Amino acid sequence: MRKTIPLLLASALVLTSCGAVRDSRYNPFNWFGRGESRQIENVEGRNPLLPRRSLLAAREKDDNRTPIQQVTLLAIERNPSGAILRAEGVTAYQAAYDLGLRLVEDVEVPEGTLRYAFVAYQPRRAVGTEASRRVVTAIELTDAELASVRRIEVVGAANVMTARR
Repeated sequence: MRKTIPLLLASALVLTSCGAVRDSRYNPFNWFGRGESRQIENVEGRNPLLPRRSLLAAREKDDNRTPIQQVTLLAIERNPSGAILRAEGVTAYQAAYDLGLRLVEDVEVPEGTLRYAFVAYQPRRAVGTEASRRVVTAIELTDAELASVRRIEVVGAANVMTARR
């Protein structure tokens, strides 16, 4: 026992001072090799850091979300790159999900106005209390999108809330 500990310490010092062990296959840090960098082809201007959407999640064509019952609050909060449009409301049923603000382009919108519909998937469930049906959503608007806008409207099924500059 007296000879093994000093012998192990001496061998460890010899091995750590040896530069050949650093690059050898006996060093556990070399087992997986060095990291390599390669270029990723950017297909169709797609951001490679964002995951691809599956066919089940693609709803650009089939958006079956319906407007919520009532919009209760509309707030525009400035940030360095533009503004955050935050809307609160009350849904018709409990357990609404996949909330969003969908830009309304079908109807005639006055010049300088952005009109959004506050939409959600609302399964037919219990109505419950108003507090249990409150929802909040937000989107970010850039300075370029806000350049010519004088008024922003958020539409629910029963009302419209408007914010002006």
